[in-house]
This record gives sequence, structure tokens and C-alpha cells, in this order.
Amino acid sequence: MMRNQKLYKTGFLGIRLAALGFVLVLAWGLGTCRAADSRQETKVKELPSPSHIPDFDGRSAYQFLVKQCDFGPRNPGSRGQVECRDYLVATLRKFADEVTIQPFEMTFGSPPIRAEAFNIIAKFQPAQKKRILLCAHWDTRPWADEDPEPAKRNTPILGANDGGSGVAVLLELAGILHQHKPPVGIDIVLFDGEDAGTSGVNSTWIQGSTYFARNLKPGYSPQYGILLDMIGDADLNVHIEAYSWQHARPVVEKVWRKAMELGLSGFKPDVKYQMLDDHWPLNEAGIPCIDLIDFDYPYWHTSMDTPDKCSSGSLEQIGTLMVHLIFSEEK
Repeated sequence: MMRNQKLYKTGFLGIRLAALGFVLVLAWGLGTCRAADSRQETKVKELPSPSHIPDFDGRSAYQFLVKQCDFGPRNPGSRGQVECRDYLVATLRKFADEVTIQPFEMTFGSPPIRAEAFNIIAKFQPAQKKRILLCAHWDTRPWADEDPEPAKRNTPILGANDGGSGVAVLLELAGILHQHKPPVGIDIVLFDGEDAGTSGVNSTWIQGSTYFARNLKPGYSPQYGILLDMIGDADLNVHIEAYSWQHARPVVEKVWRKAMELGLSGFKPDVKYQMLDDHWPLNEAGIPCIDLIDFDYPYWHTSMDTPDKCSSGSLEQIGTLMVHLIFSEEK
């Protein structure tokens, strides 16, 4: 993903002022988020959990993150892509009612490289009309173009946080949904081809989600969507993303209220950054979708995006939020 500069420069003040009112409402009704250390050992605030809401194990999710990295870089056309695809499909088939692969062709790089890519779609309770879409990208950047060492800038990244973290939470969540029937239908979509873009050329990014959004089945209309991207940073700081606030504000408000109720210290009630990410084509297709992303990550698009920079505690914060949102839904 990349930061979109156009709105960030021209329209950000208005977004911040609008969001300020929401922040004040949250502070008045719930109290502000507690300041806490969100490093490796950080846990979710101890609150009584309703008996119908399962627990989320961040340590188990972290193992899913490590497993993805064991395949090496998962950029389009690589051996790691094929091996990880097969692993993700096999894992989801243990848990979901339906799993399908959505192949597509993509072009990236200069000179242009053509490669086959694969979105992975897992459905839970497919007969349920009321649905929630949860998604992440599973590919990794083909080049460490932000690496401080010039010699490494043409090598693919491992993508522990940028790719691996969101998928890890969704895989752990899939196991929970297999054991505990949710009150609504859940669709988990893992997008390929998100992170092979060229800076300044928007059409080269988010290719998997764009293909998915352009090929939605007639009548498919989830209540809302949540994108998980770069949410494993040991120092977790998830601010409200500007495009999400503009185009899916009710979802932002719903999610941040729940995060503050749970005392999740990694969530910050202010708007920061506008990201060109997989939620864009979903919103354009009529699915209100927000991006949960921690872009204050110093290892972004570098060779140092490795599992030791990530935290089971951060994954647990995100996963706990997802579980509480899902199991608090009305049928």
C-alpha cells in the first residue's frame, strides 16, 4: 500500500475537524483510551467478557505469522507465493464452509512482468443474508525499495507485518468461527497483488481487491467490511484512516467505540494518513469498508520487516476487537 498524497495535502484539515467531533463524543461517553505500553507483552485490558464471545489467542495468531514467513517472500511469480497459497487454502478449508480461489493475471514492475495471482475467499454460514467482509492482502512487496541499504532495494521483502500480520489474525479468527457459530455470515478474503505497485501510478497497486470488486456476484452486499493491514507492529498505533472516515464513517464509529470499550491501547481516536489500500475498490463497489492500519512502522518496504518486529500482543488486540464485533452482531 502507499500513502495517497492528493487528499492528504488538500482535504485533510476538514477531515480532522470533522473527526474531532467524533473524538469528543467518544471521550464524553466512554473516556479516552488509556495510555499504555503496546509492546510484545501488551495484553488486552482485563474486562468481563460476555459468555457468548470467544477468546482470541494472540500467541496462536503469531504462529500463523511465522508460518507464512517460513515460505520466504510471497511476491507474485515466486515459489513462496505458490507454497503459501496452497498452505492458506488448506488451512482455511479446515475451518470454513466454502473456500474458493479466484485467479487473475496481473502486470507489475519495469519492464513489465506478467504473473498469475490468486485471491482466496472463505465463507462461513454462506446461507446467511446478513454478512460481514473481513480482508487482508497476503502477497509481499517484490522490492525492498525503502531499505536504508541500496544494495538490498531490488530484493523482495519477507513481509512479516506488511502482509503476514493481517492474514495471521484472520486465520486464527477462522478457527474460532469454526468452533463457535457466529450470529451472522462472515466472508474472509485474502487479496493477492496488493503490494507490487509503482510509486505514483495508482493502477499498479491493489490489483487483487480491484479484480474482486469488479467481479462481485449479483446481490452480494455485506453490511460492512474491515481491512487489516500492517497491524502486527510491536508498538501498535492504529489511527483513523482518512479515506475510511470519508466513505465509511459509520463503520469507523462502530469500530472505534468498541475498541475504546475494550480498552485497546493500540487504537488512537484521531485521523492520520490517507492510504491507497484494498478498501478503496470495495467502497467504490458499494461496500462500506475501513482500513485498520498502523503506518507508523519504520520497517515498511524494507528487508527488516521480519517476525521479530511484530507482537503477539498487537495481534491479540486486533483479533479481540474482531471477535467482539462479530459476536455482538444481531442476527
